[in-house]
Amino acid sequence: MLEIVKAGGWLMVPILLCSVIAVAIVLERIWALRRSRVVPRGLLLTVWEQAQGAGPGGGVQLQRLRARSPLGQVLAAGLAAQDHSREVMKETIEETGRRVAHELERFLNTLGTIAMITPLLGLLGTVVGMIEVFNVITEIGVGSPRDLAGGISQALVTTAAGIGVAIPTLIFHRYFRGRVDELVIEMEMEAVKLVEVIHGERSASGVTA
Repeated sequence: MLEIVKAGGWLMVPILLCSVIAVAIVLERIWALRRSRVVPRGLLLTVWEQAQGAGPGGGVQLQRLRARSPLGQVLAAGLAAQDHSREVMKETIEETGRRVAHELERFLNTLGTIAMITPLLGLLGTVVGMIEVFNVITEIGVGSPRDLAGGISQALVTTAAGIGVAIPTLIFHRYFRGRVDELVIEMEMEAVKLVEVIHGERSASGVTA
């Protein structure tokens, strides 16, 4: 492996760095976008019970709710605005939801950028390698394949490395985008249930439906 990296030349350094960053982001997002962490089961029921029995400690309970999960942040915003009109409560939830959705998309732009630039780095390595090949041809001609092998090797290795990093990175980027969209839709549905129950448009049993 070390010999392959050496054969690729200095452009292998940014490609390998991109691969390390991509792996770190993928592992972090797999952990952060777990359904049990983002949209915990039964959380809406907990919020409704809190709305029914809010007392002097309600503020502390809201803080705990916000700290539990992204869905908790959205529902806590709605619970804090329950004494206002339906429109005001909905706007408050939407504002919080946009911020939470942005947090769920953290590092995805970086992952997408890596998927785009690593093939270009590989292509640049190909160009640099071919330049070296033509320099050798200019100096000593085409009679010695061994002298030409260095540039050709660099061209092939960097191209393969760039594509090899880009393909799985792009797959994970698309997967996480879809995952975030799915989780955001679920949070929106839970928030709508909360608004409807608080304003009497849905029965209390509807919070678990």
